[in-house]
Amino acid sequence: MCIPMRKYRAVCLSVHNTSTMAFILATITAPMVILLFYFTIYVESFVLVQSVAQENDRPIIGILSQELSHRLNGIYGDQQFDSYLAASYVKYVESSGARVVPIWIGQPEEYYKSLLTRINGVIFPGGSSWFDRSGGYAEAGEKIYRIALEMNDHGDYFPIWGTCLGFELMTYLAANGVEHRVNCSSSNQILPLIFKPDFMQSRMFKSAQRDIIDILKQENVTANFHHFCVTEAGLARVNLTDSFKVISINRDKDGLEFVSSLEHVSYPFYAVQFHPEKNNYEWIPRLNIPHGRNSIRISQYFADFFVSEARKNQHRFRSFEEESKNLIYNYSPTYTGYQPKSSFEQVYLFKQKPNSIDETYSSNQILL
Repeated sequence: MCIPMRKYRAVCLSVHNTSTMAFILATITAPMVILLFYFTIYVESFVLVQSVAQENDRPIIGILSQELSHRLNGIYGDQQFDSYLAASYVKYVESSGARVVPIWIGQPEEYYKSLLTRINGVIFPGGSSWFDRSGGYAEAGEKIYRIALEMNDHGDYFPIWGTCLGFELMTYLAANGVEHRVNCSSSNQILPLIFKPDFMQSRMFKSAQRDIIDILKQENVTANFHHFCVTEAGLARVNLTDSFKVISINRDKDGLEFVSSLEHVSYPFYAVQFHPEKNNYEWIPRLNIPHGRNSIRISQYFADFFVSEARKNQHRFRSFEEESKNLIYNYSPTYTGYQPKSSFEQVYLFKQKPNSIDETYSSNQILL
């Protein structure tokens, strides 16, 4: 057998001299295999991860406000508040070294487009809003989700996190507004996580320390307060099994199995059905919230993870003055923990919001 070699005469081998032939073939093909390996890694990284020269050390997270819940409306409805934001989400983000900008509901798409170019990630918080309400939480979330998809498609790494209702909203939006939730009984229920076999391949947990995983597996450290559940069958029904990686499941009080954490396969979108922020910052006595040392560590793990994702984004406000006008520090939380029906220790209650594009911002400024 003769193998032509560049710049050299052909190398002829006996078909019986297999070891020599294998050596020459390996010499020729090994560089190609190595190049293919690194090319595959590059392509995978390009699809999901934006390469940034320097980590953002001043991350700002936008948290979506929502219309007043039934309970809050019963207490404060006569004061004409437009929306609210639970203060526990603000503290949760701040605990990991980020700041917060409230995001108003009921605004034109231009508002959300402009704001998202100035912040580094968005949280869809939990709550009790309906998805079919015009001008509310879900409609604003749809605009944000679509804009974030476009940003990521153009190489602008922009993460979204969903908690409880935000978890449900994320999958609802990915399903193009097709309802796929089921009624369930997981309110006031604390649980460990039941991980899927490949959970360590998820971005959410691949860098987690062993003791964090053990705590999540073995201890009741996740606080659940939801009457709707997303199941794996529900995800399949709306064709989302290829879009989202299910990381963990749980069972409600009646034994119904539901998805408790997931992440998008191609975008930096993450969601949990439980409430990590409550472990640290909500103390309502009638609510079953874990406050032990390990529960606090778990809360901090999720906050650190999402803020670290936001640090990969390099958006900035156009000036210090513009940034200052938009931060949550311009508002004061109201103590609601003493109210008999309140679910939160503190909330931000908002009356002011932009009324029109011309009145609120130009290409260089947003006034919230």
